[in-house]
Amino acid sequence: MNFKDMIDNMTPEIYGRLKQAVELGKWPNGVKLTPEQVELCMQAVITYDYSNKPEEQRVGYIDREVHSSCGSKKETLEHDTVKWVSNPDAKK
Repeated sequence: MNFKDMIDNMTPEIYGRLKQAVELGKWPNGVKLTPEQVELCMQAVITYDYSNKPEEQRVGYIDREVHSSCGSKKETLEHDTVKWVSNPDAKK
């Protein structure tokens, strides 16, 4: 069975457990995830979302619309540019 077959056969319960494992960094039994397991679980969650959920419900979705309830004073999504300036008085 390949990765795509596993995703196609994944139940919502398994999806939830994988997502929770990534969020907490450990399995439901308390065993810590290895970096490889975190990466594979994240790939599975993202792939499952892409295949089974509308865009606005997927992990990592960012709503690009302006919300009046957010206290935004601008009517567009334009943002000011941030410029990092080194402090010449800082000790090296």
